[in-house]
Amino acid sequence: MRRRDGGRLPALRRGLRGAPGGAAADALTARVPGRGRARPRPGCPGGGRDSAPGDTGGVTPYDVVVLAGGAARRLGGADKPGVSVGGRALLDRVLGACREAGRTVVVGGRRATVRPVVWAREEPPGSGPLAALAAGVRHVEADTVVVLSGDLPFLRDGGVRKLADALAGGSAEGVLSVDPDGRDQPLVAAYRTEPLRRELALLATEHGNLTGLPLRLLVQELDVLRIPAEPLASFDCDTWEDIATARATIREHGNVLDEWITAVKDELGIELDVDTGVLLDLARDAAHGVARPAAPLTTFLVGYAAAQAAGNGPEAVSQAVAEAARKAAALADRWANEAADGTGTGKGTGTGPGKGTDNGTGSGTDNGAGAG
Repeated sequence: MRRRDGGRLPALRRGLRGAPGGAAADALTARVPGRGRARPRPGCPGGGRDSAPGDTGGVTPYDVVVLAGGAARRLGGADKPGVSVGGRALLDRVLGACREAGRTVVVGGRRATVRPVVWAREEPPGSGPLAALAAGVRHVEADTVVVLSGDLPFLRDGGVRKLADALAGGSAEGVLSVDPDGRDQPLVAAYRTEPLRRELALLATEHGNLTGLPLRLLVQELDVLRIPAEPLASFDCDTWEDIATARATIREHGNVLDEWITAVKDELGIELDVDTGVLLDLARDAAHGVARPAAPLTTFLVGYAAAQAAGNGPEAVSQAVAEAARKAAALADRWANEAADGTGTGKGTGTGPGKGTDNGTGSGTDNGAGAG
């Protein structure tokens, strides 16, 4: 890449490699503590990578920086992070995908959010994505940082984790998502924290500041690996047409139930993974075997029973939901069998508390069982 300053940045890079007393090294060391060595551009001779992959044990610790302070000019200056898609603010949808992060930093104006975050702001506000990224990275503690825009309605935690794991599995300095059109998505990406800080500091020194600089200047200075984006993960909402498309997609038959459950969990502050198939089967069994109104009431009671395990952690609650659903489904099955038998004998015999036999008339066992 040709430098407008006639090669000032290469000189700074050479200074960074030199004695600690060099002026360039001193300036950058003050801004980027613990920085690794400066490196040649990717693909150049001697362009080895700074970091070797370690044994992550299948778990890659990472922080997240979400950029949510843009001007949203193509939305007429609307408050884009707060625009609702599927009943949830765009920013909250992104934060929902960050639940595995050690720390989540949001660069933008403060607002109520569905998850706790660390707030940061570029100076001056609105000075561009690189300035915002630099402001956010100051608060990062992990060796890996996932960088996201705040307008990704279909991002999932699995997609975020995939980026972090891909970075840990190699020696690149960054992993970029590539959208279906083949375009780099530097705001759906993971970076090694220290090389990222180093390049931001170098760019700030070269240009005087980071105001208005495009993200591609950063990407082309890092050794990056490109991977295909998860389906729809890189879809962002820049226009009202994008917002309309996102809202329509969420209501498609194949998506609506998962979207609704996620929205309800966020609204209620629940962080719990449950087998929705088990609960749907239970609701069906209660509706068909007992009576239609029994479906929501039964699932409520299962949830109440599971809540008694809440003090033992999310995994215990998930197990309690499964066990309570199993018991309730078995009860609904017995209830339905009694109704089908019509005599209170057979499969239904002896299931009621303190009632080993029926009087033979069936009147003691079919308390409205046929209503479904």
